[in-house]
Amino acid sequence: MKLKTLPIFLIFISMGMIDSAGPMVSLAQGSFKISNTMASLLPMLAYIMYGVLSVPIGLLQDKKGKKFVLNFGLTIALLGLIIPIFSGMYGKMVVDGSSMIQFYKILMAILLLGAGGSILQVSGNPIMRDISEEGHYSKNLSLAQSFITIGSSMGFIIPVIMLRAFGLDWSILFPLFACIVLISFVLLNTFKITEKKMEDDHHASFKSCFKLLGNGYVLAMVLGLFVYCGLEISMSAHVPILLREKFGISVEKMGLLISWSLFYLPILAGRFLGSLILSRIRPRRLLLFTVLMALAGLFLIFSSSFTLTLIGIFLVGLGFANIFPLIFSITIEHMPEHTNELSGLMVSAIAGGAFIPPVMGMVVDLTSIQTAFVVPVLCVLYLLFVAIINNKKPGNINERIFS
Repeated sequence: MKLKTLPIFLIFISMGMIDSAGPMVSLAQGSFKISNTMASLLPMLAYIMYGVLSVPIGLLQDKKGKKFVLNFGLTIALLGLIIPIFSGMYGKMVVDGSSMIQFYKILMAILLLGAGGSILQVSGNPIMRDISEEGHYSKNLSLAQSFITIGSSMGFIIPVIMLRAFGLDWSILFPLFACIVLISFVLLNTFKITEKKMEDDHHASFKSCFKLLGNGYVLAMVLGLFVYCGLEISMSAHVPILLREKFGISVEKMGLLISWSLFYLPILAGRFLGSLILSRIRPRRLLLFTVLMALAGLFLIFSSSFTLTLIGIFLVGLGFANIFPLIFSITIEHMPEHTNELSGLMVSAIAGGAFIPPVMGMVVDLTSIQTAFVVPVLCVLYLLFVAIINNKKPGNINERIFS
């Protein structure tokens, strides 16, 4: 693998940092003594930017190029991370009468981090193709997707390590993330990256993208990604709260670490193994199997047994591992002539991470953390519908199911 892939892998880690908005829900709730609904604004602001920016940034990329867009995304993300640092939030956050002002600054930081991450997502996947050797693009892209999970994992692991080893609070995430983004920016502009331009590429536009939503199958698949992204962030946000409320496990001391090891670690492992599994199982069959695994795990979470609950969280994470790339690739394979439009729509669907976590947060405030896990169950049931229709004969899915 060429050395110039290093900044791209670091950029994929930067993309994954947005997922830290999930565990920040439980951390912010504890620090600022706010409701679940208010704390859920963190992932909402981070992921709503995908819906707002993905298609416009894709059009900008057509004109300015991928490296320009990557630099733009890294700059926006860095500006967001600087806000809490300059406000004194770098490991020893002082929470006093003005604590809500600090919380609003964190909201602004997450908003800009989400904007930067959505911009990076638009260019990160295609530029990996430009820097990969012939025949190595799929392998390198699968590896790069695993680096996103590494970035996601930092939000779970770093707060626990820093608290136990140095007595620092979770705001230490901001300067550490800023360093990674800054290093990515420097390396990206140090190595020469030659972009491949195809004269016959069909570029997405606002009109062509949204016209496809009139196709029932496409709408179902885009909604599937929307639901999945919201579901993953809801789980990362509320599993630590579940462990605290149901079993009395401190979020900062052990709850985040347990949540990571049982949820994101199986996602990370599953994504590394995904390409090997797909050499033996058809994508549509694997999608059905993984969704059923996630559903079984969610039912175990309702158990009063600590052990069964932990097993359930693990099964959900393992089931989640390949849902996003499977839905993405299956949709592209179904309508390859609309690759650019579908890519724009499906990246926009990551905005599901902005809407479903607040819904789950409101259910927590109105009922209990245990009852709120009905929301993920409903989401997985929709994914089960998506998996079932894709296991039908694919030739005329849209005509038979959505007519």
